Amino acid sequence: MCAPSPASWTPDLTSVRAEDVMAALDAAGNSDRAEKSARFFKTGPGEYGEGDVFVGVSVPDQRTLARQFRGIGRDEVARLLASDVHEHRLTALVLAVWEFAHATGVERDAWVGMYLEQVRAGRVNNWDLVDSSAEQIVGEWLVGQSYSPLLELAADDDLWRRRVGIIGTFAFIRRGDAEPLLAVAPLVIEDRRDLIQKAYGWMLREAGKRCGTEVLLGYLDEHAAAMGRTALSYATEHLDAEVRAKYRARR
Repeated sequence: MCAPSPASWTPDLTSVRAEDVMAALDAAGNSDRAEKSARFFKTGPGEYGEGDVFVGVSVPDQRTLARQFRGIGRDEVARLLASDVHEHRLTALVLAVWEFAHATGVERDAWVGMYLEQVRAGRVNNWDLVDSSAEQIVGEWLVGQSYSPLLELAADDDLWRRRVGIIGTFAFIRRGDAEPLLAVAPLVIEDRRDLIQKAYGWMLREAGKRCGTEVLLGYLDEHAAAMGRTALSYATEHLDAEVRAKYRARR
C-alpha cells in the first residue's frame, strides 16, 4: 500500500499531538532522499550536522503537511523540536513561524520565548533550521525595540546560537536598517567557521543591497583586511568586478 500524500487527510486539531505530526512525516518519507539529505547536511563524524537523522521528506512536502497542523500549540511544537529527526524539527519551526506571525500580544511573546528556549537547548541546530526561523521569529519580534538579544546570541561561541544572532538581523536589514548587523559584526568577524563566515558575508551583502551600497563599502573600507576569505567573497559578490577585486586583494 502506498503511503498517503502529505495533503491527503485533515487532523482534528483539538486532539492532535506531536506524535501525529511525526507519524505523518515518517509516512511521507523516502529512504533514498533521507540518505542524500544526510550527506548534504554533513551528518558524518566530526561534521557540523553529526548525528542528525533524516526520514527523507522534501521541504515543499513538509510545508504542505505543516499547513494541516496549524494551531496545535506551543507545547506540541516544542515536543516536535525535541525529536532527533531533522524533518520533525524543521516542520516544527515552519509551524512556529506561522503561529508567531498570526499571534498578538502575550501570545506572540510566548512563541518567541519558546523559540529562544529551543535555541538555547540546542534544538535549532542546522543552518536550514536557523535560516527558516531566526529572522522570522526573533528578528521580527525585536523590530522596534532593543536588538540586544541578537548581540547576546552572536556573542555565544555555539555555532547555531551565533548564526541565529547573525541571521536575526535580516528582519532589520529588510527595512533598510543595518545598525543591528554592524553591531553584531565585531562579535563574529574573527570566527572562521564556514557557516558563520557565510552568514556574516550574506548579511553584509544584503545590507549593501537593501540599506545602500555606501553602507557595505564603508564597512569594507574599514574591515575588509580583517575578514575571512569566505565572508569577504559573500559580501562582495554583487559588486562590480573591479571593486570586488580591490577588496578581495586586501586579504
